[in-house]
Amino acid sequence: MNKNVSLPLSLALLLMLSACSGASQTSASEQAGAKSDIMVSQEAIQTDSEDVTMDDIFELTKGYKTRGNTNPIMTQEFGADPFALVVDDEVYIYMTADAFEYDEKGELKENTYNKIKTIHVVSTKDFKNFTDHGEIPVAGSDGIAKWAHNSWAPTAAMKEVDGKMKYFLYFADNGGGIGVLEAESPTGPFVDPIGKALIDRNVPTCDKVLWLFDPAVLVDDDGSAYIYFGGGVPQGKEEFPGTARVARLSDDMIHLASDPVLIDAPCLFEDSGIHKYNNKYYYTYCTNWTVSPESTQKYGFTNGEIACMMSDSPMGPFTYVNKILENPGTACGLYGNNHHAIFEFNGQQYICYHSRCLERHMGLEHGYRATFINEVTTNPDGTIKLIRQSKEGIDQLFPKDAYAVNSSVCVSQMVGTNSVPLDKSLGYKDMALGELNTGDFTETTGVDFSDVAPKSVTVTAKADKGVKGSIYLRIDFPNKPNVCRIDIEGTGEFTTYTADLREEVTGVHFLYFVFYGEGFEVKDWQFNK
Repeated sequence: MNKNVSLPLSLALLLMLSACSGASQTSASEQAGAKSDIMVSQEAIQTDSEDVTMDDIFELTKGYKTRGNTNPIMTQEFGADPFALVVDDEVYIYMTADAFEYDEKGELKENTYNKIKTIHVVSTKDFKNFTDHGEIPVAGSDGIAKWAHNSWAPTAAMKEVDGKMKYFLYFADNGGGIGVLEAESPTGPFVDPIGKALIDRNVPTCDKVLWLFDPAVLVDDDGSAYIYFGGGVPQGKEEFPGTARVARLSDDMIHLASDPVLIDAPCLFEDSGIHKYNNKYYYTYCTNWTVSPESTQKYGFTNGEIACMMSDSPMGPFTYVNKILENPGTACGLYGNNHHAIFEFNGQQYICYHSRCLERHMGLEHGYRATFINEVTTNPDGTIKLIRQSKEGIDQLFPKDAYAVNSSVCVSQMVGTNSVPLDKSLGYKDMALGELNTGDFTETTGVDFSDVAPKSVTVTAKADKGVKGSIYLRIDFPNKPNVCRIDIEGTGEFTTYTADLREEVTGVHFLYFVFYGEGFEVKDWQFNK
């Protein structure tokens, strides 16, 4: 694959010109990269000055996220209806795994949510790089809860039960009920502890709830837990639909300990949210699509926005306060349902919510959603300020250690690539970087090489026997010259490869792994002093 070949005359001239004007070429490249949505450059890759081969000349895959932005938090897949669970020094984000739907002609069609049977999980420690934990198979014949048809709008909770910390994943089975899964890790493996829905229409007061979905769970400081859910707008009840509910959960978190009671949220549509701050309970929700001018004047919100109520008790009664988040369509031009969760991490409050911004960048308008995270600011009186939506998202909390063993699926952006199960017999949870093709790349934000340059880098990778590929390491932009090239030889097993760096790298940088070839996977990487 890496043998020397003769170059076409036009390409040889291009390379000679590039060698003669390297400084100005690099400057122009940096300016272009800084201005573009890494859609970054579709120019020919800058190559090493020696041993240039045809393998080194290829086009980068088009990406859909600006270099260094938090949002959307992943681009390799869509992810909607996010919920955040803080576990020690890490935030886990659980999302509805939106999946492309096609008509009988094979053309992409509007997202109906009917195909969704999995929950996608990612996590972050620094709010720039997110680890992809893959998809939890929740519903359907291949799912954990085989009685369920769909898995929408997840929420997660953790609590010590019988002396052991357990993790609970609640989900909506379409609009007909709410299920719960249980695990001993935030990423599973999960089991179905009760083998049926936790909440269905046989539960008292739920027969009048049009949509039994969109759960949110709060574990209070005393260990008591509560579940919030519901939605839908009965005809003629646009201002007070009366379809939101709250109930207390049992100590084991998998049964109800009380009958659900009404939360009389004005102009409710869906999307229950709950959090506690300074001993106040905040119930937040999405308004419906038939908000009248009178209601807008009375409450200050319009269609499809996130509104807030407050209470001194987790069971209410809740009092309406204000609007806190406009529909993401105001930011990206594509409107749709709104879904969110508010959480606290290291003393700062954040909101995760979904947007159609990613599909807009892809040139689509079919209702596929991606998750954003932004900061939440609370006023001295406890009310929440209107939240600013942005693609920039959150400043990186701390740099990434170049000399630690780093997972290849902990990145700020995957372009063309995706995560795949590390061991396909075990399914989800432990993932490697796969589905690689020539020109694909990953971006890792804020990698700290310290003030002492590394000598080499070690990568753990696997390729099928007979398969060969290469990994190009580049600094700050994916179309910059290589600082290292690692050639992968297919053995059928994960193997460590170490290669020397061709130039010194110190300080904090963006790090790009650019791929040549296909049919191989990458598990982790580590620089060596």
